[in-house]
Amino acid sequence: MKTQRNVRREKEGTVVSTKMQKTVTVRVDRTFLHPEYQKVVTRGKKYYAHCEMDVKEGQKVRISETRPISKLKRWRVVELLNEVGV
Repeated sequence: MKTQRNVRREKEGTVVSTKMQKTVTVRVDRTFLHPEYQKVVTRGKKYYAHCEMDVKEGQKVRISETRPISKLKRWRVVELLNEVGV
């Protein structure tokens, strides 16, 4: 049985900051059902992603797991999912 290598996780999120050079902050939201109250709850997490493209705040992007690029960066922007403000 062969084991598969280089299976990288991908997430979709919204760019919330572009103030760094070649780095964007992406907020990835997830929704789940609260175990006790049975209400839909939204929680978000922010990731630092390496980005060579020209992206703006508010745009949706897909990020992929990669090798450590810096102390906090472990993701890179793979593609732009939509244009904002057009």
